[in-house]
Amino acid sequence: MGESMSLTYEICIDSTAGALAAERAGAHRVELCAALFEGGLTPTLGTVEATLAAVSSIRVHVIIRPRGGDFVYDEHEVAAMVRDVAAVRDAGAQGVVIGALTPAGEVDTEVAKRLIDAAAGLSVTFHRAFDMTADPFAALETLAGLGIDRVLTSGQDSSALEGAPLIAELVRRAGDRLVVMPGGGITRRNVGRVVEATGAREIHFAALVDEPSPAVHRNPYPFMGGELRQPEYVRRVTSPALVAEVIAAARG
Repeated sequence: MGESMSLTYEICIDSTAGALAAERAGAHRVELCAALFEGGLTPTLGTVEATLAAVSSIRVHVIIRPRGGDFVYDEHEVAAMVRDVAAVRDAGAQGVVIGALTPAGEVDTEVAKRLIDAAAGLSVTFHRAFDMTADPFAALETLAGLGIDRVLTSGQDSSALEGAPLIAELVRRAGDRLVVMPGGGITRRNVGRVVEATGAREIHFAALVDEPSPAVHRNPYPFMGGELRQPEYVRRVTSPALVAEVIAAARG
């Protein structure tokens, strides 16, 4: 139990309220995103600034990802990411979360270098683009050589629990050069097994629950999304109770 107490907990959130919930529940850091249904996209600068102004102790790392889909970006998307990194740095964020791949499934080192340079000393995490690399061990060495601080990974599987054997080997190979942080499908039921199986010192999870919309007037006919329709009058919000439950489960 004492060893687990040194775990660092990062919560994936999509709002200022989520950051406050994570802070209240005892988490150490948040990954601030928009569009969690897409796996997380760059939040607006207004959201970043509002979140930084609202929290008092928790670290705010901001994902820089211009769209969903693959991680092969054109020159315009790269230019946008460089600008976004600089903007969130200037806003006062403590870190950025980046990722870019070549069509062959290797880390795009040139793009990564540009983003790291724009971060100008902020903590830099490489996100789950890592899980789409062709050779995870080669990718790990590339990221270590670039000076990346941590990599978020599900072990290239459907969840961190399924990918735990690979994560454990990545943790071993990384040593003290960078942090390997499991993420993907971590819950209060499996967090203890993930930590035990991987030897990870940081974990990443979301703690979302459904919350009814406060809207009293409702129109059931229009939908604001595409053909895959999400409910208009239920929102997914970060639950401080659920964050606390996962942390308690990790501590045994």
